[in-house]
Amino acid sequence: MITKRELNLIQQLRLKKNRLSNAQFVVEGVKSVKEFIDAGYNVSVIYATEEFHLPQVKLISSSEMERISHFKNASPVLAVFSIPKRTELPKNGRILVLDTITDPGNMGTLIRLADWYGINHVVCSMNTVDCYNPKVVQSTMGSLARVSCYYKELTVFLEQNERPSFGAFLEGDSIYNITLPENALLVLGNESHGISQEVKKELDNLITIPRTSTNGPESLNVAIAGGIIMGELCR
Repeated sequence: MITKRELNLIQQLRLKKNRLSNAQFVVEGVKSVKEFIDAGYNVSVIYATEEFHLPQVKLISSSEMERISHFKNASPVLAVFSIPKRTELPKNGRILVLDTITDPGNMGTLIRLADWYGINHVVCSMNTVDCYNPKVVQSTMGSLARVSCYYKELTVFLEQNERPSFGAFLEGDSIYNITLPENALLVLGNESHGISQEVKKELDNLITIPRTSTNGPESLNVAIAGGIIMGELCR
């Protein structure tokens, strides 16, 4: 049986301020929980409605799982992990930079794409959605276990950065005509407004996905655009 104290803690972890103060976050789903354990994340407790052959498992009823789940359809497994302390960013390698990404689904998909293309570090603006938001964690499908996210003032980060930076816009150099260096920054912007003017001023290169239709959509979803750009530039 789950205690009232445990129930309250898990409910509190829905909010960013409580995740930060407790340095903990929730992961739901068998595959995702295993991904974080395999990646070496410190697990506080695992709740399961059936036999789950991992340490620190506490069996609870399906009705209890529905009470603690952050989603409408509860998974048979929910775990509470510690938020790791981030080390300094590596001096080499590609980094994905996100400017004011607010939709958890887009954020999770971008983290998953970064994982797919071997980009292990993501730098986010301070007003980008929290990577430990339950919806973000769920949509990464375990990729967050392998991708480290850092929250920084982007203008300061870009000023101090020595890698060449490439920002995605509706107008710029075609992604099919450039090569992304092994040490570079790929910058993607907000779903509605794109990359902010303050961040744009700090960029070295403006790039775009060429549109071949004459009466198509004005823009692409940021996660879709991110997938196309990473797929082309990380070949």
